[in-house]
Amino acid sequence: MPSSDHSHVKKIILAPMEGVADELMRHLLTSLNNYDFCITEFVRVVDSLVPKHVFRKICPELDYGCKTKSGTPLRMQLLGQEPDWMAENAVRALSLGSHGIDVNFGCPAKAVNKSKGGAVLLNEPEKIHQIMTKIRDAIGNSPTLSAKIRLGFTDASKLDEIVSAVQSANVDQLTIHARTKQDGYRPPAYWHFIADIRKKYDIEIFANGEVWNKTDADNCIRQSQTPNLMLGRGALALPNLANVIKFNEDPMAWSELSNLLKRYSELELQGDKSFYFSSRLKQWLRYLKLCYPQANNLFNAIKLLKNKEDILEQIDRVSSI
Repeated sequence: MPSSDHSHVKKIILAPMEGVADELMRHLLTSLNNYDFCITEFVRVVDSLVPKHVFRKICPELDYGCKTKSGTPLRMQLLGQEPDWMAENAVRALSLGSHGIDVNFGCPAKAVNKSKGGAVLLNEPEKIHQIMTKIRDAIGNSPTLSAKIRLGFTDASKLDEIVSAVQSANVDQLTIHARTKQDGYRPPAYWHFIADIRKKYDIEIFANGEVWNKTDADNCIRQSQTPNLMLGRGALALPNLANVIKFNEDPMAWSELSNLLKRYSELELQGDKSFYFSSRLKQWLRYLKLCYPQANNLFNAIKLLKNKEDILEQIDRVSSI
């Protein structure tokens, strides 16, 4: 396919959803979909070299070639504001096996922004440039270096400056979440801003935000003028969304999904506490009910339950209705 053709998707990556897309969720979603790669939840960098065990906690797959069980490569994400420490931790992440480095300039969480991390740095394009330049100098030219941004903090007035700061640091890929920090996750996403950037810069761009189905993906690709997508909450709401977009697969039926939820119950994190499955399943159902009415019924049936066997009983009951 010629690179100028934006009518079809080229690459799809799984977003670094903090507190949601952990090792188990990455395993499930990459076993169902042909993702090109995944970005991990962020490693918080302050003023020191983060211990290796913290990297491994966030990305246990480091012990297995930094790939999910289905073979999808993982790229570790760093979040911080101090260029030298960001660079040192990027070197450490690569030494542990990460497939490149991603830097978070998009996190809208107040606690993160208050400590000068994430989206608040969109107000300081020069600081973004310093961070990315230091990392690139430290890791050399061959590892893939990427960043994730939003359109801006309160508006998109600095978007051009931000992208210029990123590209001039010799960054390979840039994901743009097509909303500002102030927009949060409220629809719509303003994909057309990405098209303006595509016209001016050579950097490989991924569009992110409000892609819930194949129609959204087609509209996003057309309006953003990039064939590359990052899927976040939509990938949780429709578990086979990447393949629906890439290969016109049928959206997963509830019968398949209920089997997937049972598979999820069999997975355990190292040192897992018994409440993991019940709390994470309830969290996931909040997304699933956007596509499946049965998920809402299941959520109501299990919201007070903690025991895995009781929850599995309710999955079977809802599936038989």
